Amino acid sequence: MNRKKLFASIFMIFTSIALTFAYGDKKILIWDGVQAEGVHKNSTKMFMFAPKDGQKIYEDKTPAVIICPGGSYHHHGMYNEGSDVAKWFNSKGFTAFVLEYRTSWFGHQYPAMMKDIQRAIQIVRERADEYGIEANNLGIIGFSAGGHLVTWQAEYWSRTNFLSEMGISTNVSLRPDWVCPVYPVVSMQDDIYHSWSRFSLFWTKNPSQEQKDMLSLEMQVPDQMPPVYLVACHDDPVVKFENSQRLYNAMKAKNIDVTFAEYEKGGHGFGMLNNAFMKRTHWNEDLYAWLVQKGFAK
Repeated sequence: MNRKKLFASIFMIFTSIALTFAYGDKKILIWDGVQAEGVHKNSTKMFMFAPKDGQKIYEDKTPAVIICPGGSYHHHGMYNEGSDVAKWFNSKGFTAFVLEYRTSWFGHQYPAMMKDIQRAIQIVRERADEYGIEANNLGIIGFSAGGHLVTWQAEYWSRTNFLSEMGISTNVSLRPDWVCPVYPVVSMQDDIYHSWSRFSLFWTKNPSQEQKDMLSLEMQVPDQMPPVYLVACHDDPVVKFENSQRLYNAMKAKNIDVTFAEYEKGGHGFGMLNNAFMKRTHWNEDLYAWLVQKGFAK
């Protein structure tokens, strides 16, 4: 890792720690009490953000969203792609959960982070009454590598159940009701892959073709994909736009309910900060209009 990436990673780690202590109504240790190989009670955290007074536009239970920040499967962008996103969803009446899934920074690789998102969905749905949310109105949104993670779950929910393999029983569905990948890592193929994310997943610069195909999400689109709202910019300097284009084409070929919000300029990492891209495009309000149209919000 070069010096620039090292300092960026250290900064993001300390930012994550500071923000997760400063924000959120509840910290949930998603593996607490689970006796299974490779997990312990402190291995993954999820932070709950509930709508405050003045944001409660639902008379009864709220819709819910799980948020997966990016960070190349190495660290987390917990500010612009985590707590800021949660607060925006709060403003729309959602209860939001920011998932600090396992990453390579702390020695984790595939499939640890996939186990984490499945466990997060299980917990949110099983505790819906406790959290005051609708169990059957749960979406997932992810940014960059987090976009890969949420898309993976939207594709593999019926094919790979790590919880069952770990001996964890559940009677709730692991299928998200909607998914929003934002400037996502998609492909592991050599021509367009994001090198840091692929290395963090596999801990090798040369994974097998089978491994690359398995996590190249443009190659894994199922017939039972939930509705998708995909966001990407043509000028993305970090994750090649072709990632999103191939994913969109694959979903259209399968007649998946997909909307592609593509922008000429905007780059990468804008999250939900009140920045120039947000002011110019209002991309988050377009997402909200889509959620209302699909019946996931009002």
